[in-house]
Amino acid sequence: MILNAVAIPQVLRGFASDAAAFDVTLNGPHITHIRPSAQAATGTLVSAFVDAHVHLDKTHTVQAVGATEGDLFAAIERMAAHRAGWTAADLHTRITRALQQAYTCGTRAMRTHLDWVERDKPVSIAVFEALRDEWAGRVDLQCVSLTPLDLFEDAFDGEDIALEVARLNRDQPAERQALLGAFVYRNERTYDKLQRVFDLAIKNSLHLDFHVDEGLDFDACGLQAIAQLTVKNNWQGKVSCGHACSLAMQSESNAASALLDTAQAAIYLIALPTTNLYLQGAWNRTPVERGITRLREAAAHSVVTCIATDNVADGFYPYGSYDLLETFGLGVQVAHLSPAGHWLSTITTGPARALGLPWDGRIAEGCPADLVLLAARNDYELLTPAGRQRTVIRNGQPL
Repeated sequence: MILNAVAIPQVLRGFASDAAAFDVTLNGPHITHIRPSAQAATGTLVSAFVDAHVHLDKTHTVQAVGATEGDLFAAIERMAAHRAGWTAADLHTRITRALQQAYTCGTRAMRTHLDWVERDKPVSIAVFEALRDEWAGRVDLQCVSLTPLDLFEDAFDGEDIALEVARLNRDQPAERQALLGAFVYRNERTYDKLQRVFDLAIKNSLHLDFHVDEGLDFDACGLQAIAQLTVKNNWQGKVSCGHACSLAMQSESNAASALLDTAQAAIYLIALPTTNLYLQGAWNRTPVERGITRLREAAAHSVVTCIATDNVADGFYPYGSYDLLETFGLGVQVAHLSPAGHWLSTITTGPARALGLPWDGRIAEGCPADLVLLAARNDYELLTPAGRQRTVIRNGQPL
């Protein structure tokens, strides 16, 4: 199979060339040849998407829980009440619906947070394990235990959660690993409680993924605390942080200090534009303060940045889909990311690194032929309905 006259964004090239368009040959599940094309680009070729932060256990529940319109903690309460009635069959149906949409839209791997709010493992774990096996090779799945930070104060609760997360990793390759996680927001004794999470991660050889500073309070400084503890515990490159909305509310000097620590800790920073734009800022007037973290400044500090889907059709975000390219387009606009093509790394190579995938998403001869061919011929068309039209290619074959 030959893809003629396709643009390959510079940020995704695993090869050196000054050409603007290429003829790409696929042979079986790999790219075998990439040659400069004599024609102008007729489309854009990117690696299949990687969604670094979703909530598959909550998805498609908005009809039951309702929309919360800007109230994060109301959403948490409503989802907690609804979670009490979750069954394995219901979870399997809702998550399968999400995975089918993600796969069709071009996603090859996802990391989902699963609510884990008490010592015993939730019903979602068994469902996740079954679907992880069922979808392996189509959408590789990782999970994170989403636990309130304060729960780790109880030594037995934290130990049991960490042991169960470690069990999920037995005989699993890197692309299907489980991680230890926590929700961190203006907790008392944040530093001490976070150290407990690091202790458990190190003891059980677990990577970490935090919900951190998901609000517009300038004094929410969990990101910097996590960064400092990452270095202190020599856990660099094994930590991801999602949200970090409060970073945008801090002074330039304080934010720069936090981002410098984040870079030194090799933390992966994940922005969630849909949910945070919906939950943060006023609802009784036009919002001025918005919930997007400092992506441009983070990248300037050499922090690996990602854009991810987060919630879909639940109390945290009642809209949306698992089309990561759509979320990317929103992130480009609200964070003023330009040129758009340069930031395609936030849904491909950046999250591939964050998830520790065997293929980093760079397109080169010999790489997997897991690709998305977009109709967009240039950066400007990436965000248009026509430009988002696509052919998803997996194992060298169009879906």
